Amino acid sequence: MDRWEYKTIKFGLKGFGGGILETEDFNYELNKLGDQGWELVSCFTPNGANGYSRDAIAVFKRRK
Repeated sequence: MDRWEYKTIKFGLKGFGGGILETEDFNYELNKLGDQGWELVSCFTPNGANGYSRDAIAVFKRRK
């Protein structure tokens, strides 16, 4: 049976009220984790006040 480990990373969003993702930095982090065997499972933004988001959350998994 496969066993998995999980990692959750929080990326800060830029801009007034948030919502702007620095894609170059984001891609760098995704590729770095991918090289370590992590697979991106989900990415989402938790809603803040008035629907604005200050963070993006990325969830990864890899076999143990």
